[in-house]
Amino acid sequence: MQTNPLPLNPLPVSGIILAGGAGRRMGGIDKGWLIWQDAPLITQAISVLQQDCQEIFISANRHLEDYRALGYPVITDQQSGYEGPLMGLQAGLAAATQEWVASIPVDSPLLPHDIVRQMWAAKGPSDLVVVRSADHWHAVILLCRRTLSAHLQQYLDSGERRARGWFQGLNFTTLDLDETCLRNANKPGDLPCTR
Repeated sequence: MQTNPLPLNPLPVSGIILAGGAGRRMGGIDKGWLIWQDAPLITQAISVLQQDCQEIFISANRHLEDYRALGYPVITDQQSGYEGPLMGLQAGLAAATQEWVASIPVDSPLLPHDIVRQMWAAKGPSDLVVVRSADHWHAVILLCRRTLSAHLQQYLDSGERRARGWFQGLNFTTLDLDETCLRNANKPGDLPCTR
């Protein structure tokens, strides 16, 4: 199943889909392959990034051949054990060829299809844009300079894994969005998902 059309007017951005989690609260399911509105969540995530990104990487740690069959490079965490989304982001920063990198989780199919452009417009002089709602941070929905890879690696090497903890000391901007479009499938019943 090839889903790799060229973007019409891409930004200088590499896109990363974070699909490498253990899905523990979902009973260990690989959430990229959950079906929502007649399509796997991974294809929904691709459709969010493909119109505005020069390239897309899928961060995954299982079902690698299935993900590769979608026509995009697949990257894996540098350490085994499902240590969190920042590991996938770091792998993406290392693989990216563009100056900027946009990251989205695979399990948020309600994201606006122009989210990359919204983050791009919000960045101003900052090195990082992080999405938040009125209630909380959505810290892995972000746009950042690829040069932040060294800073992130240092944070990971210190043993830290919390996404919000990583960017607190950086020059960042926020993009405020309504919670409705940021809903994700963390546990059964969060979205109308079926296998």
